[in-house]
Amino acid sequence: MQQNIRFSIVGFGNIGRRHGVQIQNNPFATLVSVCDIDPVVGEHVPEGVAFYTDLNAMLQAGNTDVLCVCTPNYLHEAHTIAAMNAGMHAVVEKPMALSVAECRNMIAASEKNNKIIFAVKQNRYNPPVQEVKKLVAANQLGAVYMVQVNCFWNRGDAYYSGSDWRGSKLKDGGCLFTQFSHFVDILYYINGSVTQASGAVENFGHTHNTEVEDTGSFIMKGANGSIINFNFTTCAYNSNMEGSITIFAEKGTVKIGGQYLNTIEYQQLLGEALPPINITAKSNNYGLYQGSMSNHDKVIQNVIDVLIHDMPVMTSAAEGLEVVGIIEMMYQSVQR
Repeated sequence: MQQNIRFSIVGFGNIGRRHGVQIQNNPFATLVSVCDIDPVVGEHVPEGVAFYTDLNAMLQAGNTDVLCVCTPNYLHEAHTIAAMNAGMHAVVEKPMALSVAECRNMIAASEKNNKIIFAVKQNRYNPPVQEVKKLVAANQLGAVYMVQVNCFWNRGDAYYSGSDWRGSKLKDGGCLFTQFSHFVDILYYINGSVTQASGAVENFGHTHNTEVEDTGSFIMKGANGSIINFNFTTCAYNSNMEGSITIFAEKGTVKIGGQYLNTIEYQQLLGEALPPINITAKSNNYGLYQGSMSNHDKVIQNVIDVLIHDMPVMTSAAEGLEVVGIIEMMYQSVQR
């Protein structure tokens, strides 16, 4: 009989605890250990799960199949490579890393050790995203003319005061890495690669507590010839307002909208209409702020399916690198 896949987690903040819950809820997964540099975090570790404050000590225990890397952005490369070198697969939270060069180093380590990197892009599992992906993959929309991406969220002072890395240019990287990499990923997932980018960014409301922009707008060119407009802000007053992607194509128009890409807001298609979808209760709730759709149960299940049943990886390391490459291109086109 197949044994459970054994998981460990490094970084046990909001997102690490989300991983822990979904691992423990999966009948084919076992959470064996957690590592965090803050000893107080040990109070939140489930009973029966080993707690470490030193990652090397946890990895040397050798009783783990998969390491979930849930640490700040700037540590993803080092922690993923450490997992690979210790003979483990790695589930890496967004963004995969802060540069294409870092992603390449991670991929080299995975190939050297014959281990898999699972890039966390949970919005791919959203039902509206899956329906539109099928349309595009089957060429039912024909040529794509224009794509509009809007990401209008709120991140207040409490969000930044509770962290020593958020808003740091070196540790965080910027909004496109931390808040909106999922939207860059869905753009790539549905519409393909980006070949050109130009834009403008500004820090309007967070100059007192961040080193990065809080608002930006970009015009880009897709490899398929489409024109892409990408707008984002963390200055939406008091709450998240919108996360959407609208496609204007030869044979139809469709908008995935809501706050978290959770609805089909409108559609006009030459072929059969998509089913009405309105998912209302699946955002990641972190108390002081709301995150993207909470599909981490599906992320963990994909790891199980790949390792036990040899099914495809939902988001490969190569795709994670592509998304980081698009973000790099966007930032390289502006003065920050």
